[in-house]
Amino acid sequence: MEKVLETTELKGPTLIANPFCNLVVLVYQPNISEHIEMYANDTEAYVAPLPNSTVSVQLPAELGAGPNNKIVFSVFTFPETKENLSEVAHKLYNRKLVGLIVQKKKISGLRERVNITMPVTKNINENQSLSCQFLNLSTGNYIEDGCETLWTRNQSNVTCSCDHLTYFGVLLTVSGPVSEKDAIILTYISQIGCSVSLFALAITVLLFISNRTLRLDVSMKVHINLAISLIILNLHFLLSSTVAAVSSTGVCFYMALVLHYSLLATFSWMALEGFHLYLLLVKVFNIYIKRYLLKLSVVGWGVPAIIVSVVVIIDRSFYGPVAVDNSTSTIICYITNETVKVVTTIVLFGLVFLFNVILFVITLWHILMLRRVKEFGQHNRDRAKKDICTLLGVITLLGITWGLIFFSFGYLTTPGLYLFCILNSLQGFFIFLWFAMSLRKTKDPRAMATSETATTSK
Repeated sequence: MEKVLETTELKGPTLIANPFCNLVVLVYQPNISEHIEMYANDTEAYVAPLPNSTVSVQLPAELGAGPNNKIVFSVFTFPETKENLSEVAHKLYNRKLVGLIVQKKKISGLRERVNITMPVTKNINENQSLSCQFLNLSTGNYIEDGCETLWTRNQSNVTCSCDHLTYFGVLLTVSGPVSEKDAIILTYISQIGCSVSLFALAITVLLFISNRTLRLDVSMKVHINLAISLIILNLHFLLSSTVAAVSSTGVCFYMALVLHYSLLATFSWMALEGFHLYLLLVKVFNIYIKRYLLKLSVVGWGVPAIIVSVVVIIDRSFYGPVAVDNSTSTIICYITNETVKVVTTIVLFGLVFLFNVILFVITLWHILMLRRVKEFGQHNRDRAKKDICTLLGVITLLGITWGLIFFSFGYLTTPGLYLFCILNSLQGFFIFLWFAMSLRKTKDPRAMATSETATTSK
């Protein structure tokens, strides 16, 4: 379009407006090299002030544009719908991309800057800010080089002051809890940890299938359901960013839905691990539940399915591409609505975390009580090792380490997030170690006798 406009003969300012494409273009050929002001709203553009103007541009005389040059001023407004919204539009604060070019000239390094002013129409939180950047057409990335952002909090407009001409936009940036460097490192830690866990969990499932003794243990059956939910979670988490970048809306919708479902299933099975532990420690030998594992499976897999189904029925657009971190521009397929995300994940996990912390305290109390009974020929150091391994295993199965996210604030933000990413991305690997230890116990007749007595009482 630019090439066509540059070669078109003009008589005075020429306006091209297409409301269906949300595009307004003004082609202006000045008589002399002078300071020029241009204005645009949603339907028109001109070299004089317009009613309801949404963009105003001030071009310095230093441009050197005269009778032999055409200035092309364009404003493209991206639609509000999030469906099929490109990454270029996703980052824009007001969905407007402003283009400025001069025929037969490449304008850069101006001493008198080009000023583009737009109104601030949306509330901006304390951790948010506006940033003027230009679009690199070859890479599709926004860059700050050569542009200054003239804006203070609570100001009604923002001015982009730039030393060159190209396509400009105002981006809404978020001051994240960690630096860009830390965010990149945390991403790599999560990806490596989840990959290790995925591999370890696959081996865990194979061990469970191939070992008849493990298959007969009710506790191991509960553990393997948690392992399966983590396999689904880790697999879809690792693929989510790739799918968001290259796949269609339908594939991204599926990826987001399954990622949400597997996360909820993981929370559910962590809570059921706590419930099962309570029965083993507190109600052992005193309770019988018919079709116990089937009922656990209905809760562990059924409740997340109901929650996800309700979300889809309310609005399918709640699943799709979403920016997970503004400092690294990472986009994944997940929940797009903040309220849905908080209610169905953070609130739900908060309840699971509180429930399992209470059960962990009960477990710790029982272990301390059992330590008073000294076994013949067993040293204190041996008992301490067993106690530590038991507690670490319980912490892993109950997902206590996920609660670190609630304590990652202030000065603890960065260390807390590092611990959170390391421990939780490796949860599957820790479960594998727990299974390996359990496999060793199957060779101990006394341990197996105790296990069989406990499980058959269910």
